Amino acid sequence: MEMFPTATTANVAASKPQVAVLPIGSFEQHGSFLPLATDSIVATAIASAVATRYNVLLLPPITISCSHEHAAWPGTVSISHTALSAIIADIRTSLNGSGITKLILINGHGGNYVLSNIVQTANAAEPRSMSLFPTRTDWDAARAAAHLDTDAHHDMHAGEVEVSILLHVQPELVGSAYRDGDHAADDRSMLLVEGMRAYTTTGIIGKPSAGTAEKGILLLASLVASFQQHFNLLQAR
Repeated sequence: MEMFPTATTANVAASKPQVAVLPIGSFEQHGSFLPLATDSIVATAIASAVATRYNVLLLPPITISCSHEHAAWPGTVSISHTALSAIIADIRTSLNGSGITKLILINGHGGNYVLSNIVQTANAAEPRSMSLFPTRTDWDAARAAAHLDTDAHHDMHAGEVEVSILLHVQPELVGSAYRDGDHAADDRSMLLVEGMRAYTTTGIIGKPSAGTAEKGILLLASLVASFQQHFNLLQAR
């Protein structure tokens, strides 16, 4: 998997996409066995898979976002939600200038809460101009299709989903310690106040030991199928 699109300007001129997809990841701790760039890799993997099926303009990823809940671990870097909003607004303005007025944000980091507000605000001003993918429904369908052991609540961070996708797209980045990395923290009611450190010393909340490359393949296949609804809705008149 390539982290950056390789299309030329001639390719884009020939395909004339009406929709752009923007992967948004993060640079935050994922325990001892996954890289800081995990969320960016996941978002890019989803976006790249989507771009093989649909006529979209695949953009390079935003690789640093809102990871403040992970600040207790070395290496984590964040920007403010206002900075992330401004970056997306500028990208959207630039796309509009080139005639692409539809944008789908492909989010790989659950802490990017502001993306929901960005999409809602955009669609209030210009109906069916932006979408956020994958939704919780899209992820639930993907988990079911891949026959995962866990659900989204119990497998919150650096768990079965992320390990499975990385084992599929970049297995060399997954350390062997994932097999012994399971950690449960089902009651996280004060996460926004206390951060992740209050609920895990390793940085893991989930079941990474259940991850497999085969599950990663099935997860991505399901997400590519689910993307159809978002793609069609934005192109509907």
